[in-house]
Amino acid sequence: MNEQPQWIDGLLVQWGDRLFYPPNRVVRSLTPKLSVQSVHQRADEIRRHIGAVVLRRVPQVMVKVTGGGRGMKAIAAHFRYISKAGRLEIEDELGMKASGREAVRELTDAWRYGGSRIPEEGPRREALNVMLSMPQGTDPLAVLRAAREFAQIEFKDHRYVMVLHDHQANPHVHLSVRMESKHGHRLNPRKADLRRWRELFAERLKGWGVEAGASSRASRGAIRGYEPLWRIRARSEGRLLVAERRPKMEAKAAPAKARSNAWQAIIQVLESSEDSADVKLASAVRGYMKGCMKPTAVCELHIWRAMECDWERVSR
Repeated sequence: MNEQPQWIDGLLVQWGDRLFYPPNRVVRSLTPKLSVQSVHQRADEIRRHIGAVVLRRVPQVMVKVTGGGRGMKAIAAHFRYISKAGRLEIEDELGMKASGREAVRELTDAWRYGGSRIPEEGPRREALNVMLSMPQGTDPLAVLRAAREFAQIEFKDHRYVMVLHDHQANPHVHLSVRMESKHGHRLNPRKADLRRWRELFAERLKGWGVEAGASSRASRGAIRGYEPLWRIRARSEGRLLVAERRPKMEAKAAPAKARSNAWQAIIQVLESSEDSADVKLASAVRGYMKGCMKPTAVCELHIWRAMECDWERVSR
C-alpha cells in the first residue's frame, strides 16, 4: 500500500477508533496524539479491522453470562446440566478431568466444603455461569483449548469447572466460576469486562489457528432489534398474555446515529485516498452497509474537511 497523506490516515484513525474502540479511546480533540509513524501504523490496523469485518466476514466470538447459582443446590444442578449428568467430561481449574455421576458429586462437594461455606440456598450469587461460543464449523478442540487458556488468565484465583459441548451446531464451552476467589475477593463483571473477555477469547483462538473477531454487533452494523422467538410463537398460538412493550428506540437513536456517522466518514476518507485499495475498500463498505444497516444520518462533507485542515495545521 502506498504511503498516504497524513490527513487521510489521521482521519481514518479518528473515525476507526470511535467506531471500533469507543470505551478504550476518548477523543478529546480533533487531532490524534500520535507520531506520524504511529498514525500510519494505526491506520493500517484500522484498515485490517475494516477488511476483517467487511471483506473476510471473520467469525465473531460470543462470550455470554448465562446466569449464576444462588446456593449449592443451584450450582449442583448446573454441574449436572453442563455435564449431561456426568456423560460429558468435566474439567476443573487444576486441569483435572473426570466424567460420571460420582465425579460430578465430588466436584460439588469440593465447592461446598472448600473455602467459605456456600449455603444450599441463599439470596447471594455464589457462581457465575459463562458460555464461550463460536459459529458452526469451528474446530471444537480449538474452542476448548482457547476457553481453557481464557479461564486460566481471567479466573486464575477462582475455582471453576468447564465442559465442552460439541454435539450442537455451534461448538461452545460452559464455564462455571465460583464468585469468591481463594483470597476472598468477589467477581463483579461489568460491560467493559465482557468486552475484554471477548477480545481475550478471540486472541486465544487465533493462537490455535482459528480466525476470530471480537467486534461489537453495533460496530459491525447489527443494530436492529428482533422480537424473541417465544413471543412470536406465543402470539401465533394465542398464548401471549404479557402486554407487548414498544422498544425504547429513543435510547438507541443517538448511538446508532454516531455509528452511522463513523461508517459514513470512513467511506468518505477512503474514497478521498489516492490508493486504489482504499477506494476499493470504501466500495466494499458501502455494499456491506446496505446489507446490514440503514444509515440514520450522513456525516456531512464539511465536518471531515475541517478535520483535514486541523490535522494538516498541527502536523506541520
